[in-house]
Amino acid sequence: MKHLTGTVKSDKNLHSAIVDVVKFKVHPIYLKRIKVNKSYAVQNDLGAKVGDRVRIEETRPLSKTKHWKIAKII
Repeated sequence: MKHLTGTVKSDKNLHSAIVDVVKFKVHPIYLKRIKVNKSYAVQNDLGAKVGDRVRIEETRPLSKTKHWKIAKII
């Protein structure tokens, strides 16, 4: 199972949250690190609030966009 760490960006939906995951890529020519953000729709059963650092893990498809759930609030 895949695990990612990110920050809760939105918790306005009933059982869902939007988690922003920051990764760093290296530019192929200039060899500088570039920050890349990606947002994931996750199942929020633990009640995480905006600004919380969370660990998310991959799960079966729960809806059209939700394929992740919050495993732990850090």
